[in-house]
Amino acid sequence: MNPILVLLILCGYFGILLLISHFTSRKTDAETYFTANRSSPWYIVAFGMIGSSLSGITFISVPGMVGNENFYYFQLVLGYLVGYGVISGVLLPLYYRLNLVSIYGYLGQRIGNYSHKTGSLFFLLSQSIGASLRLFVVAEVLQLTLFDHFQIPFAFTVIIILVMIWIYTKKAGIKTIVWTDIFQTTVMLTAVIGVLLIIVNALGISFFDLGGAISSHKYSTVFNWDWHHEKYFYKQFITGVLVAIAMNGLDQNEMQKSLTCRNLKDAQKNISLYSLILVVTNLLFLSLGVLLYMYIENEGIVLSASQSGKFVDTDTIFSMLSMHHLGGLAGFLFLLGIASAAFSSADSALASLTTAFYKDFIIDEFKTEEEKIKVRKRINLIVSIFLVFIILLFRAINNESVIHLVFTIAGYTYGPLLGMFAFGLFTKWKTNDKWMPAIAVFSCVTSYFISSNSVLWFGFDLGYTVLLLNGIITFTGMALIRK
Repeated sequence: MNPILVLLILCGYFGILLLISHFTSRKTDAETYFTANRSSPWYIVAFGMIGSSLSGITFISVPGMVGNENFYYFQLVLGYLVGYGVISGVLLPLYYRLNLVSIYGYLGQRIGNYSHKTGSLFFLLSQSIGASLRLFVVAEVLQLTLFDHFQIPFAFTVIIILVMIWIYTKKAGIKTIVWTDIFQTTVMLTAVIGVLLIIVNALGISFFDLGGAISSHKYSTVFNWDWHHEKYFYKQFITGVLVAIAMNGLDQNEMQKSLTCRNLKDAQKNISLYSLILVVTNLLFLSLGVLLYMYIENEGIVLSASQSGKFVDTDTIFSMLSMHHLGGLAGFLFLLGIASAAFSSADSALASLTTAFYKDFIIDEFKTEEEKIKVRKRINLIVSIFLVFIILLFRAINNESVIHLVFTIAGYTYGPLLGMFAFGLFTKWKTNDKWMPAIAVFSCVTSYFISSNSVLWFGFDLGYTVLLLNGIITFTGMALIRK
């Protein structure tokens, strides 16, 4: 695609975000950045959260993974429904009852200051790594399609992207993000549906035959009942429940938007609607994946495969077909889709990191309104610079296996949060709080060691169920040092 056209698309997209920011930034105060003054309509939040939860990595990876994993990912998504039910029925009432801004404030009230700081630090670590990796993937795409043409270094590309995000979120924060997410989710879904329709037209499939064509394809198998397989149904389903609870219900990034709703009832309606839309959206991505492979088969495109027969580098399939085979419109839609997925996940990550650090580590009760805003802006800028540093570190490593390992390790950081929240919710014990940092680190290291040897010891891969193991070890450690 013409780089000038790509530049115009990016500039036009950013212009709309700035326009939304202009209208949402009026009549703001120091708390607007963190809570949107608890005035967000629940249905707006629910729809917008789809864009932020589906990052650029999801946008690129999920359609491509169908070739190796069929629809097995959908088993995980079904588990989300149960997990979000727990969030709605257990965690949201707790957060609203305590009037929390940072959800890790609960750990401080229930267990102690060390637990509060430990929980927040683990979130800051995990979110920094995860957000940086998601932006790294998207920055690579924009570098190839746009910035290489103008001979702009990758480091400057990353700085440009983060400066753009910082500009439209710096004043109203989460209030702006709630409304920009509506626009970005709409763009992302339009892009996916648009490319899907282009492929359907190229394959000559009628709209009424589309469902049958997808469901009858060899890659559309949803359930796996082989308990030895890493995608075994119950393993995937339980993992989906745990991922929803730990990586969403105990995640400041995900919960901050729900906490901007007017009251608990609205927040619960938001989560219910969001979980249903999330299921449908993931089904749409998987269906697109089947159509991509149908197009590949129809056109005789050869994909490289490993000795085991699995396709190599499935993450590039969606972008490769959109940019080089399906025509200019598909390329245009793909770039819009990946931009929306990147911006919507990165802006909320920047806001949640700023919120967690400010609310969990800064004492501001004696500060004036102007002083609070000044401190928050400084933290926001420091967080942005830190994200740039991590992204450039990924680029320097330039090793996919190492990057995958870092992303996997980031997932481990939610295990101690799961254990700490479970201890607080399901027991009345007091614990020796000063040992919590050591217990959390010990739990992560031990869980990683067991997971790395699970195939040798148990005959199967623990996968993301290591979250449960991690949480159990943390819970047990807290029980052992209880007062």
